[in-house]
Amino acid sequence: MSLFGGIVLGLFVLNDFAILDSLNALLSLFMSLLSEAWIIKTLAFAVLVGSIMALIEKSGGIEGFVDFMQHKVSLVKSQRSALMLSYFIGVIIFVESSITALIAGAVGKPLCDKYKVPSAKLAFVCDSTSAPISSLIVLNGWGALLLGLISTQISLGVIDANAIDLLIDSIVYNFYAMTALAVTFLSVWYNIDIGPMKNVKHIPRDKEFSSQTKASMFYMLMPIVLMIVFVFLFLYITGDGNILKGSGSSSIFYTMLATLVFTLFYFVGSKNMSFASWSKTSLKGAVKLVPIALILLFAFAIGKVTTELHTGQYLASLASENLSIYLLAGVIFILSSIMSFATGTSWGTFSIMIPVAVPMAVAMDADVALCIGAVISGGIFGDHCSPISDTTIISSLASDCEVIEHVKTQLPYALISGVIALTLFIVFSF
Repeated sequence: MSLFGGIVLGLFVLNDFAILDSLNALLSLFMSLLSEAWIIKTLAFAVLVGSIMALIEKSGGIEGFVDFMQHKVSLVKSQRSALMLSYFIGVIIFVESSITALIAGAVGKPLCDKYKVPSAKLAFVCDSTSAPISSLIVLNGWGALLLGLISTQISLGVIDANAIDLLIDSIVYNFYAMTALAVTFLSVWYNIDIGPMKNVKHIPRDKEFSSQTKASMFYMLMPIVLMIVFVFLFLYITGDGNILKGSGSSSIFYTMLATLVFTLFYFVGSKNMSFASWSKTSLKGAVKLVPIALILLFAFAIGKVTTELHTGQYLASLASENLSIYLLAGVIFILSSIMSFATGTSWGTFSIMIPVAVPMAVAMDADVALCIGAVISGGIFGDHCSPISDTTIISSLASDCEVIEHVKTQLPYALISGVIALTLFIVFSF
């Protein structure tokens, strides 16, 4: 309701508070969003996730995986080790932030249930590893976007530099991503609960899809491993042989579709479940996540409205007046954070702020790589704090946690990382 209210208010402002014009704009907005292929694929991805997670749960593979981790290898024996497993999975899988959060949540959820870890803690780990690691190891769509934005500035003659060298230099200054990973690790290892996280409790999940029998853990692991393989494969295909140029939205959609087809042949073919059971479970799982898909759609809509309001450009124009060179990177970080929080998209923030930050840095003879690093850090920081961010929503989805609870419990940790990052930007400016 709050998202929809924000969309309506923004459209009223854009249409000078004319009711009929605003209603017409509202209809046109959603029609235009639903005509964009990448948005349809992202919404379908959210729904297909529900089907796959329900099928894995129904197969009994989760029980088999928990039994293996507990008794066969004794790798997970406590709340800390359950969360640390998700943390390391989040760091290792850097191919795409949505897939990273999803897989870290899928692996961690049954173990966190076993050791009564609150779902908010798992959502925090999923969210605080996915985007930061994807922005630090840029052999993915993040790297492709950033390289393209930097190359555009070079081609326009704003700066004379090598795009790849400048991107690598800016990653060194991605202070928020580094700090967020460190803060998350320390909070899990030492069980540090801050603010609302102190009050969260483990709530047993509704086991409506759960199997009464314990099956092989491969019924859980095979679909998850295939997700990783398929993402790389479809990034390669959609990028015409270049993974860095692949389409993220197409890749995650085709990945989920291919994984769903695989479960049909694997689960039904091995007589784990009947075709009727597979169909019923996948449909129920999909329907369960339709509200999440609607939240994503509204998040995209409000992001488009704030873009049309030119909020980012306005903030940047205010900041460029009477600004000290020693505060430039810090101010760019704050602006990027506000913009990312308001729009719910770090990628959109990069697209708006890099063309603003690079000319400002060149004009003031500041460190361009440091300012680009401030844009990247600010984009991720605002994204982490925002209730309308797609990674926030997907991390909540993967952990079976309410979106608002996840935002409230993660916020203190994100603010600590943000303050440290801001301090480092000012120090390195000097």
